[in-house]
Amino acid sequence: MELISIFQQTLETTLPVFAMVFIGLGLRRVGWIDDAFVHTASALVFKATLPTLVFLSIIKADLSTSLNPRLLIFYLFATLASFGLAWLWARWRVKHANRGVYVQGAFRGNCGIVGLALAANLYGDFGLSAGSILLGLVILSYNALSVIVLAAYQPGQSPHLQRILQDILRNPLILSVFAAIPVAWLNLQLPDWVMTSGDYFASLTLPLALLCIGATVSLSALRSDSSTALSSALMKMVALPTLCTGAAWAMDFSGPELGLLFLFFASPTAAASFVMAKALGGNDRLAASIVAITTLIASVTITLGVFVLKSAGLI
Repeated sequence: MELISIFQQTLETTLPVFAMVFIGLGLRRVGWIDDAFVHTASALVFKATLPTLVFLSIIKADLSTSLNPRLLIFYLFATLASFGLAWLWARWRVKHANRGVYVQGAFRGNCGIVGLALAANLYGDFGLSAGSILLGLVILSYNALSVIVLAAYQPGQSPHLQRILQDILRNPLILSVFAAIPVAWLNLQLPDWVMTSGDYFASLTLPLALLCIGATVSLSALRSDSSTALSSALMKMVALPTLCTGAAWAMDFSGPELGLLFLFFASPTAAASFVMAKALGGNDRLAASIVAITTLIASVTITLGVFVLKSAGLI
């Protein structure tokens, strides 16, 4: 009976998030939302509502618990190790032209939406605040590493590194983290009406973003480069989360910290990987396939992962 109770609790954490993704997929299929809606809503989330959510979650947090340098350092090294392992595997098993897209799909997770939503469901305010701080590191590392590996296999599409660095530093999520930390550290109090209005606005973020993720899943993309895409997806959703979470446990992470790390490691491939692959001349059809497969199987792999960790008393 205890295992059944744990499984029910796990479903209560993961199902609301993935239900919104599949609702978005269904609404797109019946024509209730279209490309224009997804474009506008995604821009609103990225530029406004998600930065607001990140800012508010950090300023409400107790930084003595949510700002954890050890957690940040481990995640950075785990990301670098995942990146290196995926690249080594790609050099052995993937044809040259597709290696950059394969590697990006295998390590770059959608932590900003799926990871953060799951962290909020599982750990409430701590999940939001600690996840938001971790998100700043995620944005910097994922973008930089993606540029490196895509440029390595698309020599005719060399990116302007200075412009990319400027784009990263101007990223609204990065700016919201930088703005929120001193406010939280100095314990500055904003007026109640500002906080209430901000909460209303920020509450749009997760349901709107998850609908857009579902709406952008391309089922037709699954028919191209299926074996390569499936290999990258399995590395992203099974192999790397297992290895990284196991390493975190071996480093004495436990409880909410270990749970947060798992959710970020196990997040499906970010839709932004398709945009970057297309911009740098990579195989955008392969990138779309990886995003679609990881998004569709995430509800199973993440639910099972949380269930196993909860059953073992680790989170």
